[in-house]
Amino acid sequence: MTPFLITETTLSSSSSPLTSSLFSLRNPKKPNLLSSHLNCSIQDNASSSSLQTLTLESKKEIERGLQFQTGDSFFRHESAIGRDLGVLAASLYKKSKGNLRILDAMCGCGIRSLRYLVQAEADFVWANDANEEYRGIIVSNFENEVVRETEEGERRWVVTHSDANRVMAESYLKRDFFDLIDIDSFGSNSTFFRSAYDALKLDGLLYVTSTDGYSSGGHRPHHSLASYGAYVRPMPYSNEVGLRMLIGGAVRDASVLGYHVTPLFSYYSYHGPVFRVMLRVNRGKLPENKHYGFISYCTKCGNSQAFLWDQLGKICCLCGNEEVSHSTVVSGPLWTGPLHDTTYVTEMLSLAQQWKWAGTESDICIDLEKLLVTMIDESDPKLQFGYIKLDQVAKRAKINSPPLRVMMSALKKEGYAVSRSHIASNAIKTNCPMTVCTRIAKELQQL
Repeated sequence: MTPFLITETTLSSSSSPLTSSLFSLRNPKKPNLLSSHLNCSIQDNASSSSLQTLTLESKKEIERGLQFQTGDSFFRHESAIGRDLGVLAASLYKKSKGNLRILDAMCGCGIRSLRYLVQAEADFVWANDANEEYRGIIVSNFENEVVRETEEGERRWVVTHSDANRVMAESYLKRDFFDLIDIDSFGSNSTFFRSAYDALKLDGLLYVTSTDGYSSGGHRPHHSLASYGAYVRPMPYSNEVGLRMLIGGAVRDASVLGYHVTPLFSYYSYHGPVFRVMLRVNRGKLPENKHYGFISYCTKCGNSQAFLWDQLGKICCLCGNEEVSHSTVVSGPLWTGPLHDTTYVTEMLSLAQQWKWAGTESDICIDLEKLLVTMIDESDPKLQFGYIKLDQVAKRAKINSPPLRVMMSALKKEGYAVSRSHIASNAIKTNCPMTVCTRIAKELQQL
């Protein structure tokens, strides 16, 4: 059995739970802001007269040079690239704005928060997790790498254990806003969107998550409708639909509050699966529902199309001579625009190379570099939503699947835009209709 050390501190009736159990919250420059904020945020954590802090001596992990322990918290090595992307985006924000305050609303063992502090050089990180048993591990990981406060007496980090929505709601009420909020939630819980918008500064970043691959596959359309306002049906590029469903839900809730969101990058990982999107939030609604509509897929010819709201009732496929076709499957409303911002992802790649996170021979550096390069290619505005798997092309053409690079080269020669997909390895994103892809594949087979 893994050994652990228990330290216990008895609380007086007048003290706040976090103040007495872990560290003093006094700040000579801001004596009331942080202590009053935390006192309100974590009152539920002190339901008993004493608080136990567990420091588990679990196996030490290393990620991007930082050593930490996971204890009994949920931790996935495969999510390291998702954390890389968050840190790169946070660092670019810090370089641009000069200041960086982060809320890690569901921090787990605290590795994301730690990386934001050390690698993105965040001025302040609020690490929150509802499970109080993780406190010892989180604090231990922080104390091994980061001082608790600067020489000027400014806090660098705080650890609390409260409901994420409550933390964000209280931050809004106290006008204590964040530059970046990271919500690494489970399933299709979209209840955090509105609280996050309220607690975020204008032009701030919101890093959201979904792990509901079942709904994105169109197997629970009423569930996706309840969570993200999108009725999703089965489509051959369901994992991209998952990203667009997540962005669409964020767009919907932002619009209600008078905000406009733009995706800076969108990332899918099959481990989980995990859908992660970094959004930039500003004031103003999406003009004329641009990039927020419906998508269709024709099971007969394989073509996909996007439709705006005023085209409802007129949706059909060209293969049906503009008549209503039972082969047309429609999902939405969801995000139909670009998944990535070309300029932003290019800056992320440049920073990754500067940090030696890309351009080296290690597997994780190669993976990150390939991902960012592919994201840049995917952000071509000529490319439409979705992707085409080459085995689908081969099945329709009744031939062997053509080599990906050969197919891409042939499409470019015909004047079509094309790129790889970061979601599926043997798939392409293109503005070429499936019917033309099938014809080109047949021609390649005859060469």
